[in-house]
Amino acid sequence: MKTRRQFLRLAGAAVALPAMSPIAWAQTYPSRPVRIIVGLAAGGVGDTVARLIAQWLAERLGQPFIIENRTGAAGNIATEAVARAPPDGYTLLLVSTSNATNATLYDRLSFNFVRDIVPVASIDRESQVMLVNPSVPAKTVPEFIAYAKANPSKINYGSGGIGSQTHVVGEMFKMMSGVTMVHVPYRGIASALTDLLAGQVQVMFAAVPSSIDHIRAGKLRALAITTTMRSEVLPDIPTVGDFLQGFESSVWQGVGAPRNTLAGIVDILNKEINAAFADPNIKARFADLGGTVLPGSPADFGKLIADETEKWAKVVKFAGIKPA
Repeated sequence: MKTRRQFLRLAGAAVALPAMSPIAWAQTYPSRPVRIIVGLAAGGVGDTVARLIAQWLAERLGQPFIIENRTGAAGNIATEAVARAPPDGYTLLLVSTSNATNATLYDRLSFNFVRDIVPVASIDRESQVMLVNPSVPAKTVPEFIAYAKANPSKINYGSGGIGSQTHVVGEMFKMMSGVTMVHVPYRGIASALTDLLAGQVQVMFAAVPSSIDHIRAGKLRALAITTTMRSEVLPDIPTVGDFLQGFESSVWQGVGAPRNTLAGIVDILNKEINAAFADPNIKARFADLGGTVLPGSPADFGKLIADETEKWAKVVKFAGIKPA
């Protein structure tokens, strides 16, 4: 009888354990180092954003948050690694605009981004600027549209690569304005900017920080900002949406986790990431990167992802973009 009672007591404890464990896990999280997988090379803006947040979380939560760069396949290798990771909060993903475009761009992914990655918190949004070489006579977006329509297929626009944000924003501009331009992809934004400066391509959509010095020196002409709000560093430049209603494009970042990650862990991370945006030093660092902090709940970030995935799906299908 004693053996039977011991067995029943142990069995009862085993049944109760799963009901208690999630609460305990959330209360003690994190109890060891956390990895943030970044599908970008070290040193870029996205990588810098991830490191800023990692340092903040480490200081607030008392455990190292380690950046692990896994490049390749436009960020899909990093996303797949997180989608397959245990949902324990110790493997996170730097989510970006490319995840929204990749959902349509790639037909045979081994994961479903919207299904397999839980939104944790948005971080920031970075505007782009529509640039032209000074040889282009247009001084405004309407003038550029008129010029492009008068010279169909004679205007080349550069990008940082097929399927990149600098590519799809150009295709959205074509879709919404009705102009015809020839896409010229490069192996990275730096090469594309070099050829824009040389006049090999005539127009480009680029991040503000990468082009601001050329604009100020008069080597490139800024026609418009791609976000709905004007840029703080280029306050006199209108938005594309001022002329094409509903036009909006930005590069955004956030944090995601594997599907089925405990809500308590997601809430802890969301709370601490949002706390960073009240810190003047953190806000200033993001401003230096050309970004605006983007506070909000996991649900808010989930809506942003859903909206962006739908928006860029229309553009990818319109342009018939296929990965290289």
